[in-house]
Amino acid sequence: MALKTIPFDPARYLDTPEAVEEFLIASFESAFELNDPGIIPEALGVVARAQGMTRMAEDAELSRTALYRALSAEGRPELSTIFKVMQALGLRLAPVRMKPAA
Repeated sequence: MALKTIPFDPARYLDTPEAVEEFLIASFESAFELNDPGIIPEALGVVARAQGMTRMAEDAELSRTALYRALSAEGRPELSTIFKVMQALGLRLAPVRMKPAA
């Protein structure tokens, strides 16, 4: 008997502000650890889908199309776009000192 699987969609589990915050913290940390800045817009895209792309676009004062494009896997959003999305989520970008290598 074949094992039935379904694709994992983290957006299904981002149903509280705390879950969104923890998901983004982990995503930002992964982006820095893996030296892959593309993780950040992808994570914001997951959150935008969880919140509702139309509502997120309105809250961020962006068009829905522009938001989809910026937060897609191929997107390369400007810092101002990331800033607007973070503000729409009630979050801010803040520098955190990296731990020195041991």
